[in-house]
Amino acid sequence: MSDFKSLKLLPPIMEAIEKLGYKTPTPIQAKAIPHLMEGKDLLGIAQTGTGKTAAFSLPILHRLGSFKKKAKPARMRCLILTPTRELASQIDQNIQDYGKRINVKSTVIFGGVSQRPQVKAMSKGVDFLVATPGRLLDLMNQGHIYYDQLEVFVLDEADRMLDMGFFNDVKKVIAKLPKEKQTLLFSATMPKDISNLANSLLKNPVRVEVTPEASTVDKINQTINYVDRTNKPLLLKSILEDKSIKTMLVFTRTKHGANRVVKHLDRMSIASAAIHGNKSQGARERALSDFKSGKIRVLVATDIAARGIDVSNITHIVNYDLPDDPKSYVHRIGRTARAGREGIAISFCDSSERPLLKDIEKTIKQKIPVDESHALHGVPAQKPKGPVNKRPPKRDPKAKKEAIGDEKKKRPSQRRRKR
Repeated sequence: MSDFKSLKLLPPIMEAIEKLGYKTPTPIQAKAIPHLMEGKDLLGIAQTGTGKTAAFSLPILHRLGSFKKKAKPARMRCLILTPTRELASQIDQNIQDYGKRINVKSTVIFGGVSQRPQVKAMSKGVDFLVATPGRLLDLMNQGHIYYDQLEVFVLDEADRMLDMGFFNDVKKVIAKLPKEKQTLLFSATMPKDISNLANSLLKNPVRVEVTPEASTVDKINQTINYVDRTNKPLLLKSILEDKSIKTMLVFTRTKHGANRVVKHLDRMSIASAAIHGNKSQGARERALSDFKSGKIRVLVATDIAARGIDVSNITHIVNYDLPDDPKSYVHRIGRTARAGREGIAISFCDSSERPLLKDIEKTIKQKIPVDESHALHGVPAQKPKGPVNKRPPKRDPKAKKEAIGDEKKKRPSQRRRKR
C-alpha cells in the first residue's frame, strides 16, 4: 500500500489527514486498516509510536460516518479503553482532528478531575468515548454509562493495563458490553494473561504484528553511562550543557525520584517539570503543554507516563534510573525516533543497577555500548558537603559513676523530719 488513497476512506476523512500531512501509511496502518474496514476483529501487536491510533480510529470514523446514527443519552457507538489520562486525551484529540469534517462527537473520561463535565457530555450521547478504566467504572456504577448502542470496542495498551493493576476493572467493563460488536485489542507485548483475554474477547481475529516483542527501534543510538549514584545529577547537567538539545525526556523509577531530579535541575537553572501519578491532571497537562511548546527543555516522568506522552520531536531520552521491568526500557526509549526520525537514548547505570542492565540486554538481545568518554566515568561518590556529624566519644564508665556521685553530694536532702 503506497498511499492513503488506496484505503478508500470517506472523502472528508481523506481531506483531514491530507491537511495533517499524512501521505504514506505506517506498517500497522497498512496491515490493519483494510481488515478493520471489513468489520473484522483484530489483535494488534505494536509498540507506541507506530501510528496505532490512526490505524484503529480512521476505519472506525469511516464506519460511523458511513452509517449515521444518533447516540442516545449516556450511550456511545465506540468505546476506547486506555490506561492513562495523557493517552486518553491524545486519542480524543486525534479523533477530533481526523473526524472534524464528518461531524462526530467524542469525549474523554478519566479520574483526577471533576466528573460533572464528563457526566454532562455523556448525557447528550456521543459517537466516541475514550476512557480510563477507574473513572469509567465509577460512572457506570452511578448509572451514567450504558452500552446498548455500542458497535466497536477498542482495548488499547492492554499489557500496560495489566502492569498498572487495572485488569480487574477492565474485566468488569468488558462483562457489561454487548456480545455483538467489533473488537480490537492492541498490546506491545503478549503475556499469558493478555493472550487469555484476547482468546475470550475476540472472534476469529486477524493478527497484525509489526515489530517483534521487546525489539528496539533501529534509529535509536543507545549508550550506557556507568556512574556512581551520587554523581547522576552532575552527569545529567553535563549532558544538558549541550544547547542543541531542545527536548529531553528523563525517566526515573519513582515519583519522588522524579521530583528530586526537577529540584536538581531547578538549582542548575534548567527549565523542567515532572509528570507522574501524584500530580493533578491540570499540572500534568500544563507540564506536557510546556514541553511540547518548548517552554521547558526537560520533562521528567515515571514509567506510568511512558506510553501517554506523544511528542514527535523528542531527540533525547535519559534513563536516570534503569527500570525494574526490562520491557519498560523498550517503551521508554520508544518516545524518541518517531515518525522516521533518529533519536538518542542514554542510560545511567550505578553499581546496584548492573543486574537490571543485564536483564535489559537479555530482553532486547543486544549489548548496549558503554560510553567511557563522559566526564564522570569511574569518578567515585561525592563527599557530603558541610560538617560531618561525628558521634561523641564514649565516656569512661568509672568517670560516669564518679560524676553521678558528685551530683548526689550537691543535691539537698529530700527527707522531711517528722514532727
